[in-house]
Amino acid sequence: MSAWMVNGLYAVVLLLAATGLFFFVVTRGALLMRGLSSNQSETSHVYPIYSNMGLIKLVDFQPIISAILLFQYHRLVTTIVEGLNATKLKNKTVLITSCAFGNVIPRVVEASMQSGARRVLIADVVQNELTHAQTKLGQYGSKVEYIESNATAMNQKDGIADANILFFLLHELPHPMKIQALAEAGRLLAPGGKLYLAEFHKPQLWVLKVLSWTYFKVFEPLGLALWDTHDPLNCLNDMGGWKCERTTYFFGNFQVITATKL
Repeated sequence: MSAWMVNGLYAVVLLLAATGLFFFVVTRGALLMRGLSSNQSETSHVYPIYSNMGLIKLVDFQPIISAILLFQYHRLVTTIVEGLNATKLKNKTVLITSCAFGNVIPRVVEASMQSGARRVLIADVVQNELTHAQTKLGQYGSKVEYIESNATAMNQKDGIADANILFFLLHELPHPMKIQALAEAGRLLAPGGKLYLAEFHKPQLWVLKVLSWTYFKVFEPLGLALWDTHDPLNCLNDMGGWKCERTTYFFGNFQVITATKL
């Protein structure tokens, strides 16, 4: 192997190591440091990468987000968009519970408007996330409302929405809050309303299981519960009052659950 190929290989390894270290520092590493403090709040579980505006702008780059989701991002969002396109939303309200990086919010808002929605509510516990989301949706003006609110205890009336989108939120929440967020999603939906929930799922291939387990242990330890004790489909079925369908992607590594409130 030539010297330039060896140097190139070293450069790639160093880049990957630096990237991994960066994401660890602004995700789980930050939470570990917070855990040493007695000053806890309702946002203590939120990573700096989702609350610091500088980090939000640095990381919210579509190729990076797509790579993190093993280039399945477009397929997952498209499934939700197609569901919204097939839903009768004329003069209805759509709720997006928690902001997400990438183009999911613009695509969901566009699909909602094309389906006749009167307004879209975007809720997040972090104001910077709402401010950032607004920069992507300027053309919609007053048709989009931004609400600073916790997904586990929203300040909204029962049944305000006819569709609710949770895009990769549950895996970051402490386990009791996972259940609370799902219950709150149900409270906010009108009868017949649909919940679109995209999340990680337990892979079928052992190689992916090992890689995913390692990823969760290092970066997202709260996500492993989605494989068993806090599988969102099972949680919704246990609550009752839902008709649920699940579609998995990339050898079962990801899922989109479409749940209709009965």
